[in-house]
Amino acid sequence: MPANILVDYTRPFSTLWLKRCADNLLRARGLQQKELNVLLTDNPTIEQFNRRWFNRPWPTNVISFPMDDMDCLGDVVISIDRAREEAQQGLTTLSNRLVELLVHGFVHLLGEDHERGPEDALRMGHMEFELKKTLFRRNIMADLCINVDHVATIRQARGGVEPEPVVAAGMVELAGADGVVVHLREDRRHIQDRDVRLIKEIVQTRLTLEMAATDEMISIASDIRPDIVTLVPEKRQELTTEGGLDVAGLERSVTDAVSRLHDAGIPVSLFIDAEKEQIEAAKRTGAECIEIHTGRYADARDEKTRDREFDKIAEMARLATDLGLRVHAGHGLNYQNTGRLAAVSEIVEFSIGHSVISRSVFVGLERAVKEMLSIIKG
Repeated sequence: MPANILVDYTRPFSTLWLKRCADNLLRARGLQQKELNVLLTDNPTIEQFNRRWFNRPWPTNVISFPMDDMDCLGDVVISIDRAREEAQQGLTTLSNRLVELLVHGFVHLLGEDHERGPEDALRMGHMEFELKKTLFRRNIMADLCINVDHVATIRQARGGVEPEPVVAAGMVELAGADGVVVHLREDRRHIQDRDVRLIKEIVQTRLTLEMAATDEMISIASDIRPDIVTLVPEKRQELTTEGGLDVAGLERSVTDAVSRLHDAGIPVSLFIDAEKEQIEAAKRTGAECIEIHTGRYADARDEKTRDREFDKIAEMARLATDLGLRVHAGHGLNYQNTGRLAAVSEIVEFSIGHSVISRSVFVGLERAVKEMLSIIKG
């Protein structure tokens, strides 16, 4: 059950990163089915809580209210005002201080209390330290990898030599992207073999190679050795990838492809629809990751359909995470619909291309990437 972040504050306040943090805390303790409520407020409001419940006539930085409930772990109230003051005094950021206070309040909900004595304080401090390490390892925010295929599409329209996808790859990295994605299609309609080799040589973050699970592509990948391969379905007549790979129906052949790529030392992700049978089949193939096809969510024509598709993606992302799969997402995502998915803490990487390249025509590639980063990183 996702954590709930509520804001009662005079100024707008982004909670995306703190929500992902709270979700990851629940997961780290195996409490995913528990509800956790976090209220971000100001000094006067938290002082009222202190006066009413603890007979303390002053504002503290955080208060915890454990719940004796099978479904709810409890409530944590944090003062943004106090957190900001303490961040300035401690030479840290407001975001970091809020995370520290969330962890502190969360550990209180687990039954720990530093005020009971030195041993309790030591144990509580150790637990907080371990939880903060866990958050750091999991990354509080998702990664953004930029697909540069459509830079090659523009080049191929004239059959010339510009624009160069390898230049775009360097630019998106400099703009802050966490990785570069290219899809080497069998018909070579945009990205060419040469592009993949050049980008692999210059990329400083990581290169994801999307491809069909054919002998030719597996041979190319084994030679170039990208940082990760994403296996996708491919039809020559389609304009773009139209759906997820049917891993459940092609489990034997997909498992063989995964095994061959592993033999070459390449991790594998499978591009699949948000369906339980596909996720379970993906796990059986030995792949490390899945990329959830978000096209139905992105293309939804009404709010009801969009809500249904979002709920399905979130539920299947949780299932995949529980099975030990790393969860990526992509297809059709843009500047309007990505933010909602960015709040799903189980999704640790987004692959976005067309909307970023399209926007770059008007605002430049660096700005287009940074604007998308601001959506995903909160």
